Amino acid sequence: MVQSMTGFGKATGEFNGRKIVVEIKSLNSKQLDISTRIAGLYREKDIEIRNEVSQRLERGKIDLALYIENTGKESITQINQTAVESYYNQIKAIADNTGIDIPSNWFEILMRLPDVLKTESVELDEDEWQEVKKILSAAIEQIIIFRKQEGKSLEQVFRTKIANIDRLLLDIVPFESERIDKIRTKLEDNLQNIADKFDYDQNRLEQELIYYIEKLDVNEEKIRLKTHLDYFIETMDKENAPGKKLGFITQEIGREINTLGSKSNHGEMQKIVVLMKDELEQIKEQVLNVL
Repeated sequence: MVQSMTGFGKATGEFNGRKIVVEIKSLNSKQLDISTRIAGLYREKDIEIRNEVSQRLERGKIDLALYIENTGKESITQINQTAVESYYNQIKAIADNTGIDIPSNWFEILMRLPDVLKTESVELDEDEWQEVKKILSAAIEQIIIFRKQEGKSLEQVFRTKIANIDRLLLDIVPFESERIDKIRTKLEDNLQNIADKFDYDQNRLEQELIYYIEKLDVNEEKIRLKTHLDYFIETMDKENAPGKKLGFITQEIGREINTLGSKSNHGEMQKIVVLMKDELEQIKEQVLNVL
């Protein structure tokens, strides 16, 4: 089954008046690369969150955000009255001693001074964490659904491109015998032109022709290419995360197509090889996005 590495998932839930949101984005990557942005209340669970994501999403560049929309409920902020009074008395005493005017915006100044505001963090309890885990799981499920939908589109592209290469492979057949006949005729005509000047061994000529034609024979390349094309489809159908293997198979397909091109020695065959390469390049581009 083909899955794309590109996807997006989002899930929300509520606990004690807090709206908890999990968003996950995924792009293609050779390895698993997870980036997290987690609200302070849940940051202690970062490793556990990463483990859950890695087990279910396997590969890709993944960006996860876990946050609380009404963040005022995440922590409680209090004014340190003792500090405010202390600062006020000190500033007033300095003003009296130096003759400096007392500021008119007392409150604004005092609120900016160190330790005036105290934040008391709310501790994460087990019930809330269980709820967060459910939301995380739902977001992961959403991205998996997205990946499968994208994977269906990729699969159709691959089937079309592989079928096109397979068809082009058959298009080569008529030109193979034509190519050999042309080469034989050309060599015999050239020898005929110099036959009155030089003697040559007809048997040796036949041996050399056979050797030369064997070097141009592409039957083995065609068989191997067909095998790789079939293996590509088989791997795509049977394996759950075939991305890396499909990448290796496309490399082997490319090698056989290149060899066909180097041995073709025929204009029409070389045109067909160029068309094969074009189809293969489109496969390579899309395979990079397969899980």
